[in-house]
Amino acid sequence: MAKLPQDCLTMIEVREGVDALDRELVRLLVTRQGYMHAAARIKPTRDAVYDADRIEDVVEKVLIEARAQGLSPAIAEPVWRKLIERCIAHEFDRWDATREKKSA
Repeated sequence: MAKLPQDCLTMIEVREGVDALDRELVRLLVTRQGYMHAAARIKPTRDAVYDADRIEDVVEKVLIEARAQGLSPAIAEPVWRKLIERCIAHEFDRWDATREKKSA
C-alpha cells in the first residue's frame, strides 16, 4: 500500500503513491465514461450532446469542491475543461455509433 504524501521520504515512495493514485483515477474515469455512454444513449438529438451551460455548471461545481478540498484552481479548471472536452468528443462518437447501428 502506498504511503500518504506527507509520510513519503524518498522519490520511490512518491512515485509509488502517484502510480497507485493513477490506477484509482483510471477506475473513476471508466465510471465517468459509462455516464457518457448513458448520456449518448438517452439524448434524443446530436445537438443535445454539447451543452455550454452544463459545461460551465460542471466547472463551477468542480472549482467550489477544489477550493474546499485544497486543490489549486490552476490545476482543477484546465484539467476538468480538457476532461469535459474529451468526454464530449467521446459522447459524440457514441451517439453517432448507436444511431448508425439503429439505421443500418
